[in-house]
Amino acid sequence: MSNPDRDPGEMVCEGREAAGVELMTPREVPLGGPRAMSVRRTLPQRHRSLIGAWCFLDHYGPDPVSESGGMVVAPHPHTGLQTVSWLFTGEIEHRDSAGNVAMVRPHEVNLMTAGRGISHSEVSTAATTVLHGAQLWVALPEAARDTDPGFEHYAPPEVSGDGWRAHVFLGSLLGDSSPVATFTPLLGAELVLDPGTSLAVPVDPTFEHGVLVDLGSAGVCGLDAGPADLAYVPPGTDEISLVAGGDGARLLVLGGPPFGESIVMWWNFVGRTHDEVVAYRAAWQEQITDPATGSVLPDSRLVAAGRFGVVPDQPLPPIPAPALPNARLRERR
Repeated sequence: MSNPDRDPGEMVCEGREAAGVELMTPREVPLGGPRAMSVRRTLPQRHRSLIGAWCFLDHYGPDPVSESGGMVVAPHPHTGLQTVSWLFTGEIEHRDSAGNVAMVRPHEVNLMTAGRGISHSEVSTAATTVLHGAQLWVALPEAARDTDPGFEHYAPPEVSGDGWRAHVFLGSLLGDSSPVATFTPLLGAELVLDPGTSLAVPVDPTFEHGVLVDLGSAGVCGLDAGPADLAYVPPGTDEISLVAGGDGARLLVLGGPPFGESIVMWWNFVGRTHDEVVAYRAAWQEQITDPATGSVLPDSRLVAAGRFGVVPDQPLPPIPAPALPNARLRERR
């Protein structure tokens, strides 16, 4: 998913804390398109940019496609990160410049590694009537951020217990493990709790965690969280206590050890310096711009060379990068 913010470097969000757990609330961001589908963005925030290596979290739906227009995200670039797509309802076609074509479906994770550079598109299918899911990014560590682009798909089995069901798509939780490879230790899982269920979830105490409420409400380590809230749990906790509200709860549980590196994140790029991100932007603009007219080419297939490649069989014109802010981009840690 592309970040359509006019000023992607500035994040203004609210947060509140209780008993060492911080509750973060999202802000609405329009994705654009004929009817401007919107997402709820919880990461990054001004005061917290990462949870482990997780550096970006958009949560959307349930949206009737007849009203929202669905997801129509034309080819756009990424560097230095992995995208993680997780759906609750609907279907999205993924295409990327490494030649991967795949469907994003409920309870099936698609992980795309941008590495040194990739471009991709995301378009909901004609059969989709309701779209509901999450798009997440993972920052790559210094040793891996220029790796080759790649793609993995995995459909985790359901694991269950008394009053709960889970799908573990990255890392390990509740007795199940994902085989999907990541460049830093990560946790990603969907967890559904029946109404009133209390569950103590064993976790790695070296990790920091985020618990996103998708539907319903839940107490997270004693802090009440409602729909679209993200509860942050700091390292040092070996158990996350969850209590579902009267309507139950569907949650995303994320985690990883503190990232330990500074990043510069702007638009769809993760780098290490302002100048590096400026160079990424220039490379993308050069790749998609007609040198004779200065306008965006009508089809990205006209320029096949370059860092970001070309998304095959995708007639949507590529998304131009927004203008850079009139200041140097800040490091985030």
